[in-house]
Amino acid sequence: MSERRFGAGAVLALDVGGTKIAGAVLDSRRQIIATGQVPTPASAGAPAVLDAMAGLVAQLRGKSSEEILGLGLGAAGVIDPANAQVASATDTIAGWAGTDLRTELLARTGLPVRAVNDVHAHGLGEARAGAGRAAKQVLLFAVGTGIGGAHLVNGQLLSGAHHVAGHMGHIDSPLAAGLPCSCGRTGHVEAIASGPAIHRHYLRLGGDEGVLDTRELTVRAGQGDELARRALHTGALAAGMALASLGNVLDPELIIVSGGMAGAGDLWWQALRAGYAASAIDPLAHTAIVPAQLGNDAAFYGAASLFWPANERK
Repeated sequence: MSERRFGAGAVLALDVGGTKIAGAVLDSRRQIIATGQVPTPASAGAPAVLDAMAGLVAQLRGKSSEEILGLGLGAAGVIDPANAQVASATDTIAGWAGTDLRTELLARTGLPVRAVNDVHAHGLGEARAGAGRAAKQVLLFAVGTGIGGAHLVNGQLLSGAHHVAGHMGHIDSPLAAGLPCSCGRTGHVEAIASGPAIHRHYLRLGGDEGVLDTRELTVRAGQGDELARRALHTGALAAGMALASLGNVLDPELIIVSGGMAGAGDLWWQALRAGYAASAIDPLAHTAIVPAQLGNDAAFYGAASLFWPANERK
């Protein structure tokens, strides 16, 4: 891609979560030239979080010799991309719902602001600069502490009428029947297939209470712990079945799997693919399922791409 197709300046990008605010500067060549992070003062409320975001922007903007075109955000909560407002949110960040990110951060930084949900930012990043940059229709499926994702067509995010498209963890799963979900309902795939849910299932099976988290459970599974293997297999199988249900509806060209569980190893991937194969209709049996490429940087590329030309790929 020639330099003339790139923008004339750099973009600042922030990935805003309940624990930390990570940031990067992407130059006019779409390269990350500087990064940084600060803790999220989540319990102190939205103004304190906005101040922390502005502080990180101040640290990073001096790292670029180019003009900063704007501030792109991937932020926790349901984000209205039309006005960069937090339409709704959990209490992970106190008072976050209703925050006007565009107005508040323009006042603090002087920069134009564009924003999407944090998982949507990951999807944009992978679609425009990562594993999906050669595909026209991409489905990102993120399995970690929760389950979410994004659906992108020609590099453009489909966020839905209420900006909540991508809540993929709340598909019903027969393997989660009766299990409570984080949304307050029961039987959703997140209740059996997310990282914490796999750990809870392991303990329900009678697993060692000394195994404190899913990371350790995954190690145990690799060492032959039968209960750990069962819990990991069940969670991945359920995730694969849910992924097939999404594929059956959306017919993506490419499926990208991201999140912490995507690093759980061959046992997890084999069960995910088995679940997909069991539930995908025949025309979708050979849809490519690949791991994400960009890791945590995907959110930076996705947030920055809000200032790129509509169809530009890195």
